[in-house]
Amino acid sequence: MIRDGVLAARPDAVVEIRDAVAEAGGVVQKLVGQAAPLQKRWLNWFFDVEYWLLFRVAPILAFIQWLGTRIARPTALRLIAESQPDVVVSSYPGTTEVLGRLRQRGEVRVPVVSAITDLAAMRMWAHPAVDLHLITHAESAEEVRAIAPHSRTVWARGMTSPAFDLPLDETAARDALDLPAEGGIVIVSGGGWGVGDIAGAIATALAIDDVAVVVVLCGRSASLKARLDARFGGEERVQLWGFTDRMSELMGAADALVHSTAGLTVLEAWIRGCRPISYGWGVAHIRLNNQAFERFGIADVAPNRAALRRALERALAQTRVPHPEYGAQPSAADEILALASSDHSP
Repeated sequence: MIRDGVLAARPDAVVEIRDAVAEAGGVVQKLVGQAAPLQKRWLNWFFDVEYWLLFRVAPILAFIQWLGTRIARPTALRLIAESQPDVVVSSYPGTTEVLGRLRQRGEVRVPVVSAITDLAAMRMWAHPAVDLHLITHAESAEEVRAIAPHSRTVWARGMTSPAFDLPLDETAARDALDLPAEGGIVIVSGGGWGVGDIAGAIATALAIDDVAVVVVLCGRSASLKARLDARFGGEERVQLWGFTDRMSELMGAADALVHSTAGLTVLEAWIRGCRPISYGWGVAHIRLNNQAFERFGIADVAPNRAALRRALERALAQTRVPHPEYGAQPSAADEILALASSDHSP
């Protein structure tokens, strides 16, 4: 989405997207790129412990940051040398940490931007030497500035579909998607990893009489869609969707989102006034995001199915409160282009 925004603002710009994890290959790609273990519920405890050891225990965190930079440095510098960019934008926290350390040393001499898509848990999303931090929620600013007090931090639009920049009527959204005009509509999502108690969330929503349709976002996971189809394929109130580019209309049509992995999907629901509920995978950095969701009143957090049902019933009874102020925020693309044309000295 940032690429599209940059090209819309400057059609003559050259934007290269490089997957630093894939380019690094080897052990880095194997460790970071494996989503399958995250889909096994019995391994949640391991992921949780791993996160707290690696990112919450200062000596271990310092070692991981040093090791990560040592391993990834050649790849990062090679990609920058090949592209000769005016600015580098990172949308992955591990890459941001490496780029920040290299920028701090003077090995990266062009501005670095961190495009942050989580609400909290900023230990690797933010770095003191990163020139610009783009945040998707204003509430993230305090944590980012505590880590990087001298960096510019901007609450910006443009890290999700540009359709979210403009208001959308619920009735029009339901009509456009051929969804019922009356009755509750609930979205269930396991994020890009397809994790969490998705089947439990579907069953809980179906147990509520006011729910007319449950839309399940399976993304590009054919295996997830097949598993859910085997269980819910005969239920007329359940729609199993694959990848969709109609998230703006879907969030405008639905009353509630049940989501497991924080990030942009919660932001999109919040913008449209679809009531987000975090459920089904509250481990590691998601645990910290859940605490922030509750602290700032952005989303409900349901620790179990009984709590999820109560949260859904509250959501269905509440009036939609969209947030059109998101569309009035500075453009991420404009902020990046301004930085690209600035002085490159550290």
